[in-house]
Amino acid sequence: MSRTVGGPEAPDPYELPGSQWYDAEAGPLVRPYAMTGGRTEPGPGGARFDLIALVTLDDTVSGSSEDALLGPEHRTLLTLCRTETQSVAELSADADLPVGVVRVLLGDLLGSGYVTVSRPVPPAQLPDERILREVINGLRAL
Repeated sequence: MSRTVGGPEAPDPYELPGSQWYDAEAGPLVRPYAMTGGRTEPGPGGARFDLIALVTLDDTVSGSSEDALLGPEHRTLLTLCRTETQSVAELSADADLPVGVVRVLLGDLLGSGYVTVSRPVPPAQLPDERILREVINGLRAL
């Protein structure tokens, strides 16, 4: 406990209940709901962003008036996409943001036309392995 001069003892803020998760080196903490404006779903379109979905910066959009409305997290994702196409999981790791937050932010960027998303092919639409083996064997027979 720390003491104030001439007054009662003031509790150390790091000794209060629940404070064991924070320390002076951690810096300011921004809750995920603050970054997304309290939203948990990516946009009104109900877009789904699989972890392996590929996100690409749309080259046709550049420096519009909506750029001023983007938050710092949106800009971080755009900067990461500017260099190369990345998956949702890579964006989450590189931006040091939770995947849920990245999905909501990508929904905003997709809705505004800043990015395009290539979704993975569902397993049901992939060709049957037996058919592929028959094609390979047929090519080998030539």
